[in-house]
Amino acid sequence: MIPIKPTKLTTFLILMLCIGTNAAVHQNEQGHYLSVSVQSMIDETVPYDTLWINGGYFFENNILITKPITIIGRQNPILDAGGQGQVLIIRSDDVTIEGLTLKGSATSNMTENAGIKIENARRVKIIANTLCDNFFGVYLANSVKCVVRDNIIRGGYERESNSGNGIHLWQCDSIEITNNVISEHRDAIYLEFVINSHVFGNHCEDNIRYGLHFMFSNNDQYRNNVFNNNGAGVAVMYSSRVEMTDNIFENNLGPSSFGILLKDITDSRITGNQLLKNTIGIRLEGTSRIEIARNNIEDNGWAVLITANCTDNDFENNTFRYNSFDVSTNGKLVLNTFDQNYWDKYEGYDLDRNGMGDVPFHPVSIFATVVSEVPEAIMLYRSFTQYLMDRAEKAIPSVTPENLVDHEPLMKPSVL
Repeated sequence: MIPIKPTKLTTFLILMLCIGTNAAVHQNEQGHYLSVSVQSMIDETVPYDTLWINGGYFFENNILITKPITIIGRQNPILDAGGQGQVLIIRSDDVTIEGLTLKGSATSNMTENAGIKIENARRVKIIANTLCDNFFGVYLANSVKCVVRDNIIRGGYERESNSGNGIHLWQCDSIEITNNVISEHRDAIYLEFVINSHVFGNHCEDNIRYGLHFMFSNNDQYRNNVFNNNGAGVAVMYSSRVEMTDNIFENNLGPSSFGILLKDITDSRITGNQLLKNTIGIRLEGTSRIEIARNNIEDNGWAVLITANCTDNDFENNTFRYNSFDVSTNGKLVLNTFDQNYWDKYEGYDLDRNGMGDVPFHPVSIFATVVSEVPEAIMLYRSFTQYLMDRAEKAIPSVTPENLVDHEPLMKPSVL
């Protein structure tokens, strides 16, 4: 046999064969070429190495990372679990995953299968990936100081029973969730027993249940997010010291849907938000010491529903306009304050020109009270019967709470 000398042409042909089989050539930080199985590529790296995956389609599941490495995808490499188990599991500190498409984790009611599952890890970064058709998108458990940023996460599910959450945090600390686009999951973002974490600049749309869901989570912030057309906007439950600032809650519609639900939370702030075209703008149940200020609450069915077991909540400098009902409550004893808000239904005057009405405004109408007790009465909305009921109540108050009143209603909107 005549020996064939290696040439640039034969090297090129070999590389083209690699590209044609499963993927392009993959290499580590030192430029060494690696095998085409993602798991074997990871196994061949050393701690703190960088692995470049140059395109390709990989049918692999339960890919395990147990050492600190960086994986960067170029030319959109796809990791497909094929409906079996997890796609990628991280059990190490200091791991970065960037530029991959991960899909096809198994649906299960017993196991939290995910596109990326992070367990007992610190300083993990999940950046600019696409996660689609997974049960859970990104799942973090017992993890600290991790970042989930600039990802597209799409579940593709239509029923709550067979869908997990887009980004799920359980018992985590100091997590940053930033600039992700999340759709078609059960909850877009879910936090349980999570502290000192930030949810900034995410777009959560068309999710089955909530755009964002807090449970037993304290000292957290969410800011500049958009929650549009979800089953409901945001539910904050059994938590304290939560900052909710400059978000948009829009088109969250349904028989009992809402922009924000506050249930048994304390010592929190809701400021600078836009609540637009929701069935209920803000619903409060068993909440205390909440500052609700400088929000635009516009074009909702109910702007605010507040139960009688809520205390020491302050509504100040909010703008209420184009809502079917401004405020509704289920009791006559009201231990919350409404001061210096703008109400488009206010018909008073400002003789001293200080920008505040000289006549107090009672935002609870008798018709709103009737509808909350007998929902079928909504058929009379904007009828002459409603007009007579509300006029009679204003002349001789007997049903609506006397102390639910804004003594200094603004003459102009405080939020444009």
